[in-house]
Amino acid sequence: MNITLGIGPLVSLIAGILILIVPRLLNYIVALYLIVIGLIGLVGADKFRF
Repeated sequence: MNITLGIGPLVSLIAGILILIVPRLLNYIVALYLIVIGLIGLVGADKFRF
């Protein structure tokens, strides 16, 4: 049985938890999330599978 974990959902989960813990960091977390997702889109998500 193979279990693959995409980086997109993992980044979303971490960002959501951080927003719940420290709401003042919302702008930075959203900006970092968008940058990471953009880089994944440019480079290709298949290179980031675990």
